[in-house]
Amino acid sequence: MYTISEMQSILNINASTLRYYEKEGILPEIERNDGGRRVYREEHVLLMKFLLCLKETGMSIEDLKAYMNLGYHVETMLEDRRDILIKHKKSVEHQIAQIQSNLERINQKIGYYDVLISKKNLPE
Repeated sequence: MYTISEMQSILNINASTLRYYEKEGILPEIERNDGGRRVYREEHVLLMKFLLCLKETGMSIEDLKAYMNLGYHVETMLEDRRDILIKHKKSVEHQIAQIQSNLERINQKIGYYDVLISKKNLPE
């Protein structure tokens, strides 16, 4: 079992993010101890790591909600969640391709400057 401060440390996020994900229904079934404090289990750590992965790769809060709100009815949930992840995967692959293309442009410009600098330093 983990406290909210332990979760902050493990996940490197703010407590407010955890509370927000809970409030929005993205992080379900958070129990409370006798003092009313949140108590997280190992499955919450694993789930949050995955949700943060999706968020960091550009998935919107609305899509995270949709993903989690599919519930746990195995008959429909598995395919629906898989479809959401396939759509997101395609989006991430597109982002990677764009970044790679931009990196190539940057490298070309660096090469251009390298040539100019080397010509400037040549003895006449």
